[in-house]
Amino acid sequence: MSLPPVLQNLPLPIIGSPLFIISNPKLVIEQCKAGVVGSMPALNARPAAQVDEWLHEITETLAAWDRAHPDKPAAPFAINQIVHKTNDRLEHDMQVCAKYKVPIVITSLGARTDINDAVHGWGGVVLHDIINNMFAKKAIEKGADGLIAVAAGAGGHAGVKSPFALIQEIREWFDGPLALSGSIATGDAVLAAQAMGADFAYIGSAFIATEEARASEAYKQAIVEGSSDDIVYSSLFTGVHGNYLKPSIRAAGLDPDNLPESDPSKMSFGGGEGSKSKAWKDIWGCGQGIGAVDKVVPTRDLVARLAREYEDARQRLLAA
Repeated sequence: MSLPPVLQNLPLPIIGSPLFIISNPKLVIEQCKAGVVGSMPALNARPAAQVDEWLHEITETLAAWDRAHPDKPAAPFAINQIVHKTNDRLEHDMQVCAKYKVPIVITSLGARTDINDAVHGWGGVVLHDIINNMFAKKAIEKGADGLIAVAAGAGGHAGVKSPFALIQEIREWFDGPLALSGSIATGDAVLAAQAMGADFAYIGSAFIATEEARASEAYKQAIVEGSSDDIVYSSLFTGVHGNYLKPSIRAAGLDPDNLPESDPSKMSFGGGEGSKSKAWKDIWGCGQGIGAVDKVVPTRDLVARLAREYEDARQRLLAA
């Protein structure tokens, strides 16, 4: 199965993952201009009316870029929608996405046929993130076009499956668009994801340590100074297991090595009043791949590094 046109001919096989609170139009635009799919959660726009303003900014800026650079058009962008019942903004945000005909919608925490049909109605593509093969099958059965395999070591809400196992199991029955998430922060790892059978690498944590990211300087520096040893996997903060930076947990007065479990029936993702948004503002999500990040840089420089490393890795394999 070939990739849908919107995902073909990307300069780099990379999708920037939507970073809750952190992704903003500035980051998305720079990702797309640099040649990777840029994305952000609709819920990052607060109040809800800001979604329209942000999508206008993104679409107009990228259209202007394409007119000025016909030989180097921007990559497409994606909007992440939390499909869980706690998101009381979903209907509103989907209506705005329809207005701007968002090319790619990334759905999370639930697969819904009506959402997929709505995106297909305006010509968009749906990628659904999953943590195991069972959820992958459900997503495709309900009409998703592609999958994002969130393997062990990914930042934020993540699974525990080895990427080798997860990709292999999915590729036994699915030949459509497939991205891999989990500790990818170098061009070598991007190529490795493709070697395993994925079409794209899904990169998040490395983009937090960019100048455009809407993260605090302390957060960015914690990533620069940290390694996989500084990541803890816990369900405490949202009710769903995810990976977080230990320094932020200690700063909140908790022992990252002795965290209790949370009640999954009370999970919340920033969708309404009283939500646990501080779980992301103060307790910082992060993946295990941050050992490759050694300084805060502009997004274009990070993508340029990934491109160099990716090509170097390809050449090494060809020469072997």
